[in-house]
Amino acid sequence: MIAVIDSCGSNITSVLFALQRLGVEATLTSNPDEIQKAERVILPGVGAASTAMEKLKEQDLTQCITSLTQPVLGICVGMQLLFSYSEEGFAELLNIIPGEIKHFTPEKDKTIPHMGWNSVTFRNDHPLVKGLPDNSYFYFVHSYYPHVGSYTIGECNYGDRFSAIVAKDNFMGCQFHPERSSKSGSMILKNFLEMPA
Repeated sequence: MIAVIDSCGSNITSVLFALQRLGVEATLTSNPDEIQKAERVILPGVGAASTAMEKLKEQDLTQCITSLTQPVLGICVGMQLLFSYSEEGFAELLNIIPGEIKHFTPEKDKTIPHMGWNSVTFRNDHPLVKGLPDNSYFYFVHSYYPHVGSYTIGECNYGDRFSAIVAKDNFMGCQFHPERSSKSGSMILKNFLEMPA
């Protein structure tokens, strides 16, 4: 069973449809028992990290998520929640991956949020990016980002260099929206679904 956590995600329907296109029926749930028993878990998110964390706390899901041992994929704000702290709402996050979420540096002629297609450079051959050519394009919508660090497996540049894909143990995250990123995004989801549980 694939569990999609029912959190702050206006992208949840798109994620479920993307999984259906891959032949997978996922369960949308905020039930800790269902999440813990799932073969894989997806944490989608859109909006503010602080709001998403409040929703997870209200649902008593923070400890549940941090204790998961199966493959977990955070998407957009769901990826940011894996980190320690966000400038957005000065929020303490799940602290699975060390690091802060920062706001993009304002510059002349630079539109914030970063919205649209951008290329991602892969830093290693992690199973999540198997079969994807370097500098593949993905669809982004975000104003905050995690720095490039030791857990970065894909990076992007929008004035600031940032982590587009991260991984630590069984936890992975995409700052972009794989469910809206055409064939490259589908490949990310397919690779996630095919990883050993």
